[in-house]
Amino acid sequence: MMREAIYRAFPFLRSVFLREQWTEYQLRGIPAGETLLDVGAGECPFRNMCSHLRYTSQDSMQYDGKGDGKGLHTGVWDTSRIDVISDACAIPVEDCSFQNILCTEVLEHLPYPDRAIAEFARILKYNGRLILAAPFWSPTHFAPFHFCTGFSPYWYQRILADHGFEILEIRRNGNYFTSVLQEMVRTPFILRKYSRIGVVAYASFFCILPTVLVIYLLSFLTKKSEDLMCFSVCVLARRRS
Repeated sequence: MMREAIYRAFPFLRSVFLREQWTEYQLRGIPAGETLLDVGAGECPFRNMCSHLRYTSQDSMQYDGKGDGKGLHTGVWDTSRIDVISDACAIPVEDCSFQNILCTEVLEHLPYPDRAIAEFARILKYNGRLILAAPFWSPTHFAPFHFCTGFSPYWYQRILADHGFEILEIRRNGNYFTSVLQEMVRTPFILRKYSRIGVVAYASFFCILPTVLVIYLLSFLTKKSEDLMCFSVCVLARRRS
């Protein structure tokens, strides 16, 4: 695929791709006919990957694409396919009612994310699977519904264990250098939004291009820099019986 080839060539653009690829792999591995609750589903980007499952979407439906106008926004946001409208920390379903829960890029938008983990433990059946993904760090987005800049693997290890989960896999997406590159490439758009130089801001990319290339090359000369910083962390966990 052309998209996959681009992401392989430019690793600082791979954050969303890597997360979606990992999530799709986990969803495809769920046995057909099992139940899945997609928490904070938003526009339901993973619904098509769950055609073999009994899929239910949940969202608070508070975000409209514009928010308070601060930080990064989508402009439009279609939540017309949401099945359950509620707070992620108080979902109106029975205890032990789902075999799987999916929650991607949601925890940073919750003021009390640990309460959501407790709610997932209530909702999941014993040995049920929890598929999580959230930023390791992130700029302000979807404001005013942006409460945490990110979560480290240590947060998952502590909070999931506290609520009766066993972690099966933790994956870091990206590393220190690709994270820096992502923000450098974003520079023209930030100048466009927060300065008075208008469309001329896009020309700034050519000024930072030599630095971008140097950091890009450095990303191939290091190992384990993801321990310092990465795009996001993906976690597969199981509710212990």
